[in-house]
Amino acid sequence: MAIGAYPAWFLMQESRALLTRLARVKPFALVEPMLPAANLLPAAQSAIEGHLIAGRRELRRLVHGFMDWLAGSAAQRASAAEAQRRFAYLRLKFNAVLTQFDLFSDVVTQRSENESGVWLSGLDVLSADALALRGGYYRAPPVVCYLDRGPGAAIRRARTRLPGGGTSPVAVIRMPRERMIGSGIASSLVHEVGHQAAALLGLVDSLRPVLRGLQHGAGDGAVAWRLYERWISEIVADFWSVARIGVAAPTGLMAVVSLPRAFVFRINVDDPHPVPWLRVKLSCAMGDALYPHPQWARLAAMWEAFYPTHGLDAESLRLLQRLQAVMPAFVSVLVQHRPAALRGRTLAQVLDVAERRPARLALLFRAWSRLPALMYRAPPSLVFAVIGQARSDNRLSPEDESLLLGKLLTHWALASTLDTSQACAAAPRCNVTRLTFTEGEP
Repeated sequence: MAIGAYPAWFLMQESRALLTRLARVKPFALVEPMLPAANLLPAAQSAIEGHLIAGRRELRRLVHGFMDWLAGSAAQRASAAEAQRRFAYLRLKFNAVLTQFDLFSDVVTQRSENESGVWLSGLDVLSADALALRGGYYRAPPVVCYLDRGPGAAIRRARTRLPGGGTSPVAVIRMPRERMIGSGIASSLVHEVGHQAAALLGLVDSLRPVLRGLQHGAGDGAVAWRLYERWISEIVADFWSVARIGVAAPTGLMAVVSLPRAFVFRINVDDPHPVPWLRVKLSCAMGDALYPHPQWARLAAMWEAFYPTHGLDAESLRLLQRLQAVMPAFVSVLVQHRPAALRGRTLAQVLDVAERRPARLALLFRAWSRLPALMYRAPPSLVFAVIGQARSDNRLSPEDESLLLGKLLTHWALASTLDTSQACAAAPRCNVTRLTFTEGEP
C-alpha cells in the first residue's frame, strides 16, 4: 500500500521540526558563561565540541537524506509503516545526540559556579598530572571533572562507548561534592584516574592470568586468590592512587567507606569492589610495600579498632583471614608486575614512587612552609601527597588544609589558562579549538 499524501506530508513536517530543534543545540562555547580560569583545558574542550558537532552534522545528513527519500519516487512505492520506521530511527538518533550533549553539559555548566567552577578546572590539571607517565607508554586523553551528590566518585573512561553510539572523546570523572575541599578529594580523583591508566596499559588483562595461575595448588588460599582476581580492576586503581599521593589515598578511602558496620563487612563476590574493611587494609599494605614506614601499620590498626572483627559469623571471619594471609604475596605481585606495555619496567618504577616516600614528603612540607612559592611550582599530584602526609603527621589542620588547597587549585586553573593564552598569542594562528562548521550550524 502506497505511503499516501497525508502521511508523507506529516513526516516531512516532523523531519523539518527535528532540524529546527537541532539548530537550537549550540556549542558550549556560545552558551555557557564562565570565568576564563574555569574553562576546560583546550584539548578537552576541543575534543568535546568536535565530537558533538560531528554528531549533529551526521544527524543533519540523515534527516536530509530521509527528506530526499520522502520526496522521491522510492517513497511512492513504500508503505506508511516503512516511512514511519525510517523516521522513528531518526528520532532515536536525535535523542542520542541530546543525551550526549546533556552528559557533557553537566561537566561544562558547573564551571559557571562561584569558586567551585575554578576549582574544577584545577582538578582537571591535577587529573592530567596524575595520569601522565614519563617514557611515552601511552597518549593520555583529556580528563574533565564535575561534582555530584554521593560519597564516591566514578569515571566514564575515554574511548568507551557513549549512549547512542560513538566513543567518548575525553575521560569524565564525577567527583563527590561533599569532599570539596580537602586532600581526601585526591584519593577519589586519582583512584578514577587509575582506572583510565589501567585501561591504557592493559593492566587488568595482564594481571588476571598471573592471578589465575596462583590459584592452582594454593589449597585453602585458592578462594582468596580467586577473589583478588575478581577485584583486580578496583585494586589496581587503588594501587595507582597510593603510588601517586601516598598516605592521602588510604585516609581518603577511609572517609568513603566509613559506613555502618554491616556495610563495611558485607562480602559480595559479584561486586567488583573488595570488601570495604579489607580494602582499607589492602591500601595500607600497598603503601607499606611501596614506602616502608610505621604509619601504615598504625593506620591499619586504627581501622581495625574502628571496625573490630569480633561478632562476625564464622564463615565471614574465615574468609577475611584467608584474604589477609594471602595479602602480602598478592601485593608483591602488584609491585613486581611487569606488563608488556611498560617494556620490562614495573609499575612502581614508572610511577616514580621514590619521590613519594613519607620522609621526603615531610621534608618538602617543611621547605614549602618556609618558601611557599616552591609548592606552586611542584606537580599537583606531588603537592597533594605532601599535604596528605602533613595532615597525617598532624602538621596541618583541616581548616588550613582547605584554605591552602583552594588557593592551589585556583593557581593551577589560572596558570593553565595563562599558559594557553600565551601559546596562542605567540603562534601565528592558534589551533587549540579549530573546528569546522557547516551551513546552518553555529
